[in-house]
Amino acid sequence: MTRGKTTGTTQGTTQGSKPAANRGWVSFVGSGPGDPDLLTVRAVDLIKQAEVIVTESPEHAPLVRTLLGLPEPVEDETGEAGETGPAPVVGPELVDGGFGEDGQPLTHAARAKVVVRYAKKGFRVVRLLAGDPFLYASGPEEAQAVAKAGFGFEVVPGVSSVGAVPAYAGIPLTTKDHREISVITCGDKIDWSAHAGDRTLVLLSAVGQIGDIAKALMLAGRSPQTPVAMTRVGTTTGQETVTSTLEHIAADARAARMTPPAITVVGKVVDLRETLSWFESKPLFGWRVLVPRTKEQAGTLSSRVRGYGAVPEEVPTISVEPPRNPLQMDKAVRGLVEGRYEWIAFTSVNAVKAVREKFEEYGLDARAFSGLKIAAVGDKTAQAIAAWGLRADLLPSGEQSAAGLLADWPEYDDVLDPINRVFLPRADIATENLVAGLVDLGWECDDVTAYRTVRATPPPAPTRDAIKTGKFDAVVFTSSSTVRNLVGIAGKPHPSTVIAVIGPATAKTAEEHGLRVDVMSPKPDVEALVDALADFGAARRLAMIEAGDPVTKPSSRKPSGRRSKASSRV
Repeated sequence: MTRGKTTGTTQGTTQGSKPAANRGWVSFVGSGPGDPDLLTVRAVDLIKQAEVIVTESPEHAPLVRTLLGLPEPVEDETGEAGETGPAPVVGPELVDGGFGEDGQPLTHAARAKVVVRYAKKGFRVVRLLAGDPFLYASGPEEAQAVAKAGFGFEVVPGVSSVGAVPAYAGIPLTTKDHREISVITCGDKIDWSAHAGDRTLVLLSAVGQIGDIAKALMLAGRSPQTPVAMTRVGTTTGQETVTSTLEHIAADARAARMTPPAITVVGKVVDLRETLSWFESKPLFGWRVLVPRTKEQAGTLSSRVRGYGAVPEEVPTISVEPPRNPLQMDKAVRGLVEGRYEWIAFTSVNAVKAVREKFEEYGLDARAFSGLKIAAVGDKTAQAIAAWGLRADLLPSGEQSAAGLLADWPEYDDVLDPINRVFLPRADIATENLVAGLVDLGWECDDVTAYRTVRATPPPAPTRDAIKTGKFDAVVFTSSSTVRNLVGIAGKPHPSTVIAVIGPATAKTAEEHGLRVDVMSPKPDVEALVDALADFGAARRLAMIEAGDPVTKPSSRKPSGRRSKASSRV
């Protein structure tokens, strides 16, 4: 987001114009400490209704765009967002509340003036704050300014880093034996003698002062063996935690290169982390996973990868486009309506989408399928058909593939089947195996190109470099074409990168391109593929722990280890 500038437009208005007869309203909304999934339901609802959103941190703008499905801002040659390019999309106006027009950080008072200014224009304003608006935040001062200006407001509590970060580190702040806590901001002079007991301490802004703080607490009477944990960038997949004691925390924090923002917990509750650490022990925690799919199909896979603690990075390798000559598809759809076919066989979600779009072009709906039998290659394709209000008559009972579908396909019977023709809408690069098998069973096939799969443009240079040099921990291939296209536009993944594939055909293609397959899904399903990768990560993690080795990511291997890995794959 550009400092001191607004991006996007106001819903239903031109940017900066006043909506008709609206009374300004401000919602102070907590965004959580880092994990976007910690937004409350009310927060999401207000963000979707907002006309103006005043952000606070750099993470807020992409968070809002993701929630609302908005594209990234267009940049001109100077790198300024929104200055040139196509007309801006409809959506809330995003206002950078972190910095002013001069590029300098805004004070609380100056930010309050920004909020009031948009309220005076009659907008529904969401003031998005990190953590909780009324807990160690500027919400109270800004709310007072809004109230003084005579505008209504509401406060939507958020998840504060005070409680969330220790929870994500596996440290409960209270137990049945430890009921009291003190939260201390370490920027001011603190009388540490008041904290000599065994009360749990939550220290904010303590990273740079932790050595002096630890000495002061020990002088006040705390045992040098008192457990201490310091967690940086908590609730994100970059989270790191150092556990130590008052006596050694300064040296251990330096060795781990701990930097703000971090939450420090002092007290016996820290010992529970050994058994309660759940976030950092996720099987793919912190892994950078490459997702080479079409942009439309990557969402489900990326969401599941993120659920296992990984950071997905989507790199489109295929663009799905209409056929160059639509006449064949037009003729087939007319034949479907006229009763030319006994069956239609969908071998992919994209095929369902292509036929549905053609139906909409002609003003048809699902009623045109009356009397027609429908086959689907697997569960995902069947779900896409069901979303259209249709039900698949034939699904593979075994392997969810064209071969599995063919194994269950009935032979043509000239008594039971009044028509012997099958409509097969597919990609331009589909194999001929299904057609040949249907012909052997006595059926005639209209094998129609419903869509084309075109190789996408190469990813940016930093991404290509990361692929080749082993900065990705894993890559998940969901088809043979994703293997071929990724290698074609970005090069081969580094030998240290874990290769996960969706099935035997994709595995064969990967091996043909010189890649060693580490993980293969038990069935051709993206969720099963990610689950299999998570099982691999969990087994790898357990083996390291049992061997007494530190748990590292595949990308953290030493150069010598990567070379030996490479030689074993050749």
